[in-house]
Amino acid sequence: MAESASFVDPAFLARFGLTRINAIDYFLHPLNPFQTKAKTSNEVLSMQGINIGTLMQWGTGARPGPLSLEQGEEEYSIALSRLTGEQYELLPMSNINIEGMTPQQMSALFTIRHVHRTSHNHTTVLGIYYILEGVIYKSPTVRGLMKANITRTLAGLSEACDALSVCARYDPSSGYSWKFDPDEDDEDEDIKFYSSVQEKRKRRRRQILDNRRPGERTAEEEEGIRASEAIDRILSRLSKSDVVVKGKAIR
Repeated sequence: MAESASFVDPAFLARFGLTRINAIDYFLHPLNPFQTKAKTSNEVLSMQGINIGTLMQWGTGARPGPLSLEQGEEEYSIALSRLTGEQYELLPMSNINIEGMTPQQMSALFTIRHVHRTSHNHTTVLGIYYILEGVIYKSPTVRGLMKANITRTLAGLSEACDALSVCARYDPSSGYSWKFDPDEDDEDEDIKFYSSVQEKRKRRRRQILDNRRPGERTAEEEEGIRASEAIDRILSRLSKSDVVVKGKAIR
């Protein structure tokens, strides 16, 4: 699935809202395309009636309720650590004063980590997801971030090259030079530059024509030669006529 894909369920949000208490339940929505097909430990706990909400309300044998939100999340993490397999963990809100936050601020962003747990202390991260204003996104990979950064860098370099190209000047004798201060002579220099290029092309064309094999001519050149020969014959006859030689008038 593309990293730009997302999922949102307006019906769930309108009915239950979205808080840290039900963020995992929202992510486990059956229509969520990011959810793994394997049975997760979260679903096992849900079938036992264990989630953050019930833990906050009733607590556990070692810690009877009611519990605070932070304590409920801690007990839920402990319950997940006792199981193995694929799990979804709701990452804590570090360095944030939860008690001083409004419900709107607490429901703005959630980070969920998909892991595969093999023991109590060993997990392998399979993916990172975040829920922003009720919309679930997949966190981009390192490769995706590097690709995006390289693409932006290349776009900037391309724009810089386009901007510098108008400042480049070329002279056949001295080569390339840079002129960053435009003035009224720039247009004349451009005209001179293109004129020199065209003149060079003409010289090149003449050189190509001169290097042709003997007798090799184009149809236009053959026509010109025939016309020149015809004019020479007419001039030759006129030069031999009595009018030109003896100066006699034609009566």
